[in-house]
Amino acid sequence: MLTTIDKHVKNNVENIDKIEALTTELCNRFGNVMPHDVNLSRQIVSFQANKQLPVYRWYKYKEGFSANLIHYLFNKYDVIEGDVLDPFAGIGTALFASNERGAVSHGIELLPIGQEVMRTRKLVENGIKDETVKRIKRWITGKYWKTAKKDKDIIELNITRGAYPEETKKDIESYLSRIDAEPPQVRQILLFAALCILEPISFTRKDGQYLRWDYRSGRTWGKKRFDKGEILSFDRAITDKLNEILFDIENYKRESRKHKNKEVFLYESSCLNQLPKFKNNFFASIMTSPPYCNRYDYTRTYALELAVLGIDESGLKSLRQTMLSSTVENKEKDLLAINPAWTIPISIANEHELLQAILERLKYLKDNGKLNNNGIFRMVRGYFYEMSCVIYECFRILKKGGYFFMVNDNVKYAGISIPVDLILSDFASSFGFDVENILVLPQGKGNSSQQMGQHGREVLRKCVYVWHKGVKS
Repeated sequence: MLTTIDKHVKNNVENIDKIEALTTELCNRFGNVMPHDVNLSRQIVSFQANKQLPVYRWYKYKEGFSANLIHYLFNKYDVIEGDVLDPFAGIGTALFASNERGAVSHGIELLPIGQEVMRTRKLVENGIKDETVKRIKRWITGKYWKTAKKDKDIIELNITRGAYPEETKKDIESYLSRIDAEPPQVRQILLFAALCILEPISFTRKDGQYLRWDYRSGRTWGKKRFDKGEILSFDRAITDKLNEILFDIENYKRESRKHKNKEVFLYESSCLNQLPKFKNNFFASIMTSPPYCNRYDYTRTYALELAVLGIDESGLKSLRQTMLSSTVENKEKDLLAINPAWTIPISIANEHELLQAILERLKYLKDNGKLNNNGIFRMVRGYFYEMSCVIYECFRILKKGGYFFMVNDNVKYAGISIPVDLILSDFASSFGFDVENILVLPQGKGNSSQQMGQHGREVLRKCVYVWHKGVKS
């Protein structure tokens, strides 16, 4: 006769076996469309390949992909015309790269820093006045922030307090006070330049889930002393950035193309709220990279920029809850309250055997105090249910014959490998997409150092999903 403990052990083993069996089943189902694509390096699916590209290089956005990825995928799958959508637009790489190819592009972005970058980029694409260039040059030579009367204080969030040397903080505040008197074009570029340099002039470095703090800040971060190296002065950093921007404006020539005046539309919203507003069969293609299910909190990673843009503590918390569930602090969203039509994608998630087995396992670990954060269960559940709704909407608004491209990573929690690529592709198939490819990067990503110690090293797939809406759909 089994004791209560024996039953728990038995159920635990059975659940793990079930997850492995269902994962193998999906691997076998999609195995023939999962080639390793040697053209997809980590550089091309990240910001790294943008570092040498004029204009794209201005703002460092580690979570983005490169313009070269857009060109590669659109060429490979013959995407040649029509409106393009990125539901998680970031800083707009997909929008402007597809716009260069003659497409009207649309982007949905909730995070204010991404919106600000895209507004500046649209300004540049529409043409910068000669007077604007001359005025910015005068800012560089005159260093107007040195003589400006400071009447603006940077908002200090709990996670940004003490982020700058005192002299640097004064310079930032004087600079921001002075730019308000400038014409709109000049002010936009000057504000944008300041946002670009906040990390190199601060004691912090963006590090996945957090801001990592240099030991000179007086704030501790982790067990080891962190030295980020040279911390630039405000004068040097802003001068270098403005010179870089002016160089690109004056020398960057867009490739001649047939359609030079195509629009770039920006929707400052959550994609969960915006997607249901689009018409059926409107977009010719969709290209995106959603937040990964990896606990990274963009409201923390980009807290310096958000504070300069006027986001206070309550605004930060509101942003965090509105974004796609990908952090342990996300609360469950009432998806049917957002859109009553989402009974279908919710039922697809409810009935997905592998997802439910994973959630059952995570809940068991949570209930028995074996997760390093109890929010992991809620986050994973929210992520897949919300992504089911996103994919459902994207199928509805995509034209027949159109492609949906997505960059995403697999993840692992408490020893449980979660094949995000297989589960989301299975969702897509349920809605009517043909899973044409799941392109696997030759170089995978290791699980976290914390998990390596307990569960060993495992290379997790990083993929680009290619889903096609057939003409008979």
